Amino acid sequence: MSFHLVFNQFQQELDDHNDRRERLIKASRDVTNLSKKVIFLLHRIMNEDVQDTQAHSKHACDRGIEKLCEVRDIYAAIKPDIQDESFWRHHHSVSPGLQEYIEALGFAHYLGHGTLVTFGQVQAALSDDHGVPYFLLPKDDYLLGLSDLTGELMRFAISGCSRKGGRARAVQVRNFVRNCKADFDRFAPFIKGLRKKQVVTNQSLEKIEDDIWSSVYAIAVRTSEYDLPPEMLDDIIIQSMSHYAHKDRRINRDAGSDDEHEGDY
Repeated sequence: MSFHLVFNQFQQELDDHNDRRERLIKASRDVTNLSKKVIFLLHRIMNEDVQDTQAHSKHACDRGIEKLCEVRDIYAAIKPDIQDESFWRHHHSVSPGLQEYIEALGFAHYLGHGTLVTFGQVQAALSDDHGVPYFLLPKDDYLLGLSDLTGELMRFAISGCSRKGGRARAVQVRNFVRNCKADFDRFAPFIKGLRKKQVVTNQSLEKIEDDIWSSVYAIAVRTSEYDLPPEMLDDIIIQSMSHYAHKDRRINRDAGSDDEHEGDY
């Protein structure tokens, strides 16, 4: 075989590698955008004023899972490009979108069930109708995606606290995020990038405790002295938290958040 033929073969292999990499990067970006839209959709649904909050949460979960089926279609389309060792070769290109998808799926699952989505449930969601996985889910991406979930739960607690029944929801979210932080801290030394994400998780927990829970607790103590009914207590909390919600929206707008996607769904 001549050197010319050998280098032509190398050229073909490199071209195939670069083409596959570009396809996977584009697919990962599409997965990220769709997942973000689902997260915005869930927040918007949960911010609606309803009487039956439990049924409304289940409705939000169902809507989120339905929209996330579009992500499954993307992974099904790129399945030939991420088989066997090709997945690990291009893992860096696939990982960002995968983590965003796990975050959105975990948020929808929490709203519907109040629990953390399991590794097996995520792997099942990344499988075809016959239960065959599009790829084997890396445990690193599973933990990193769930660590990002705590930030969305913090926003969920803040927005919910300004509505009827928001005090109980804030307590539940606080306890859930606290347990997540304690569990994930044990894996931080072994998962690259998890320690940094846990810093953000701790900040989210502090916001829930300091900016919401401490305010709710202080109001509860003061109103107990005057024996106010729970309905009036909720009204006081709504008034006291409205300025915080306005401040949070202004900060997100000034920081250039992704709110422009919020109306897409």
